[in-house]
Order: sequence, then C-alpha cells, then structure tokens
Amino acid sequence: MAKATYVQEGNSLDYRNVGSEKIEAGDIISLTTRVGVAGTDMEVGSLGSVAVTGVFSMPKATGAIALGALVYFNTTQGKITTTNTDVPAGFAIATATSSDATVLVKLLG
Repeated sequence: MAKATYVQEGNSLDYRNVGSEKIEAGDIISLTTRVGVAGTDMEVGSLGSVAVTGVFSMPKATGAIALGALVYFNTTQGKITTTNTDVPAGFAIATATSSDATVLVKLLG
C-alpha cells in the first residue's frame, strides 16, 4: 500500500522568489492555478512564506462582485476580477460594489 508522510499543516507554504524583483509581504503571488499572499518579504532568490488559506482584502478591478462569486487574479492589472481566464483566486465573502476599491476574498486553499 502507498504511504504518505506528514510534512506541514499547509496554511502557508515555503516559496522561493525566482523572479527578478523583491516580493513584499502582502503581495499577491500567482501560483499558476491559484494565488497565494506573501507572508514575508523575499529578496530575489530567497525563501519565504506564502499564505494559501484565509481571507484577504484585495484590490478589485472595475465592476461589482456578488457575495459568493468565484474570483480571479489578473496578473497584468494586479487586481481581482470575475474573468474566468485569469488565475483562480477564490470566492468573494462579501458583496463589493462598483465603487469599492477592494473585495474580501477567501483563498482557494
């Protein structure tokens, strides 16, 4: 029978900054099929933590977002959208009106 070995709880994960710019705590990071939020500052090449569960206030693109709507992260704009071709982020835990600058997002986890 196949066996597994416990590694960590999984609320945050180790993440190496392989990009060309410093990542700051709170930055939204695309993990290709979902997003995480940097828990620490990470210089290029350094290891830090990325939250992959929880609720975060995130910048919102134009338009309203309904409570419970699936939301996505547009990496070009750096904002949350309802466009399903962007990177999946989670779902809105509160309604955000067109004039709101942010939306509360429960990460996919």
